[in-house]
Amino acid sequence: MKWQRPKVIPGAGLNSVQQDYQHIEVKPYAGACGAEIFGVDISHPVSKEVIEEIKQAFLDHLVIFFRDQLIEPDSLKNFGRSFGSFHIHPYVGSLEGHPEIMMVIKNPEDKYNFSGTWHSDVTFQAEPPLGSILCGMEVPKFGGNTLFSNQYLAYDMLTDTYKMMLEGLNAIHSAENVYSHEGEYASTDYQDKHAGTPIRADSSANIRVIHPIVRTHPETGRKALYVNEPFTVGIEGMSEEESESILRYLVKHAVQPDICCSFRWEPGSIAFWDNRCLQHYALNDYPGERRVMWRLTINGDRPV
Repeated sequence: MKWQRPKVIPGAGLNSVQQDYQHIEVKPYAGACGAEIFGVDISHPVSKEVIEEIKQAFLDHLVIFFRDQLIEPDSLKNFGRSFGSFHIHPYVGSLEGHPEIMMVIKNPEDKYNFSGTWHSDVTFQAEPPLGSILCGMEVPKFGGNTLFSNQYLAYDMLTDTYKMMLEGLNAIHSAENVYSHEGEYASTDYQDKHAGTPIRADSSANIRVIHPIVRTHPETGRKALYVNEPFTVGIEGMSEEESESILRYLVKHAVQPDICCSFRWEPGSIAFWDNRCLQHYALNDYPGERRVMWRLTINGDRPV
């Protein structure tokens, strides 16, 4: 009998217990992950009770969305402090006067998108970010959606045999293929076709760190697949040939359409995602349009 992959049940990515929210409205956005949050204006101080419910929605739905937010740099940082300290990206430029707020820009003449592959943010560091808050400051009239993929479900959909093989295996992560002097963003081709997002190549991008292939979420206790195409460069203790076939399968397995959510941006939209159990991807389908995003990233801990 030919084995068939089990189907993903809509809603399987969400916690089975429905939370009783008293101060906000939480509306699921897609079956695999994502929810819209209503009833809060994060441009103003937010009460402790509302923050606690936002945190719960964040854990329940992996990525949460806000609409119609008139955000300023200081109000964005005031909101972000409720979730942790701020990460400053080592290779990407920031908003003037606000080093914590990364600028992600695609100009009308740019051909390439910044971060044009599925990935989790900054897994090339020993303590990757907890999550990121991305604000749509200037969005195209059409296109430019951000996709999110549920890595809990990516792990759950593996066979028991494959899960057993991955237990105890560690992956090697590095920014060498992206931000080094020999990396993609330093290439003449990329520099000629993307001028929007300010990027600095550096030899420190060649540093390598080790993370488990299967990560246990520190707050939910759930297991998630934790490899991604740009930053996972090998498997500890394996040759390049041995690890290549495993990683090629896993990075493809991790982003199947059934476990994804596609978020449509509007002016004033904000997405806040859990970097510990999600991958994301920015679509480059808006030629001739300008897209400006602010990203505030929250520090995380060492994956276990």
